[in-house]
Amino acid sequence: MNVGEWLDLRALGTAAVAFLPRLLVAVLILLAFWIAYRVTRKTLRQVLLRGHFDEALVQLLVDNIYRVGLTVLSIVIAAGQIGINILPALAGLGVIGIALGFAAQDSVSNMISGFLIFWDKPFVVGDYVSVQDQYGRVDEITLRTTRIRTPSNSYVVIPNRKMIESTLVNHSKHGGIRVEIPVTIANQENVENARRILIAAAAPVDGVASSPQPEVVVKALGTAGVDLQVRVWIEDAALERPVLYRVTEACKDALDRAKVETPSPQIQLLLEADPATARSRASIPLRQPKPTESEDE
Repeated sequence: MNVGEWLDLRALGTAAVAFLPRLLVAVLILLAFWIAYRVTRKTLRQVLLRGHFDEALVQLLVDNIYRVGLTVLSIVIAAGQIGINILPALAGLGVIGIALGFAAQDSVSNMISGFLIFWDKPFVVGDYVSVQDQYGRVDEITLRTTRIRTPSNSYVVIPNRKMIESTLVNHSKHGGIRVEIPVTIANQENVENARRILIAAAAPVDGVASSPQPEVVVKALGTAGVDLQVRVWIEDAALERPVLYRVTEACKDALDRAKVETPSPQIQLLLEADPATARSRASIPLRQPKPTESEDE
């Protein structure tokens, strides 16, 4: 069989000459989109940062979503120039993506919550927060999870959906924070005297701010004693737990030196006045149950 009958070199050459300009245009399109991304990337980052967007969110939008979007658009346009229609393939991928989205609803929910965290900024990296019985410093925020380092150096990973749905306390949002230490004194002790002692003990503690000054208030009147609350201010939320422990120890030592009585657990015992009565009660036999009819028979 003559190969020339199957392979027309002249026709192939003509097709190649006609195809090369379209291939060149496709390459130029890809190059143009790449240059456009490199040129606009820095400007877009600056615009978003000036709009007070979080750095992590800016990186996600520019370096991931924006780059992938331009890449997909450039490939679609370039493929169209060489006669390849990939839109049906993209539509099929979209259907597959929707199916995967339903299969991974938790992951999608966490990613949406991550966007909300970046947008609303209830906390940022470096803040000290309390959420779901966990307290610590926010070390990292990703699209799916938030990572918190606790004072015991444990690394806690919490899904972003839980961070959005749970009640969260941000200890660093407004700078200074007040630390409250509960103290209970006996009912017969003088409150004003205890107040002077506690303020004098708390004021010089390392980490306690001089303004606002420490104060002591009566929180409640209990059956065992008077519940006081020592309130001190700190300038950095990172000092909250260390200052709490130091002030508690200083208050305990000051009350002991001043011989201010603090209530302790009590057990009340009732004793009979007449020992003979107590012995007679102890000797009373237990009441026997009345026999049933079957037993009588």
